[in-house]
Amino acid sequence: QVNLVESGGRVVQAGDSLTLTCDANGDTLRRYSIGWFRQAPGKDREFVAAISWITTVYEDSVKGRFTLSRDNDKNAIHLQMNNVIPEDATIYYCAAKRDSYELGSGYRYWGQGTQVTLSS
Repeated sequence: QVNLVESGGRVVQAGDSLTLTCDANGDTLRRYSIGWFRQAPGKDREFVAAISWITTVYEDSVKGRFTLSRDNDKNAIHLQMNNVIPEDATIYYCAAKRDSYELGSGYRYWGQGTQVTLSS
């Protein structure tokens, strides 16, 4: 079993950049596909991006702005967010699963989330 902890959420302005990190303990993340999701209050959870052993996929609204990367030395995944827009301001969750199919769903392990807030 892998335990996930997100960090890096903070208050930003439109156009800013920030990096969210998903740290893991209990197992090595190299064995897992990792997904990032976000959920605003009163809305459904939304897929953001995912990385497996062979590919990385992004939701259309974040393509070209967000970048996922593995940090195997630290057993972590980083989500680099550039040119933040108001729609990006919400709670972000990382999730893990052992297979590499259907990267938009089917995750078994979830973190508690980290908040990205846009200042006016």
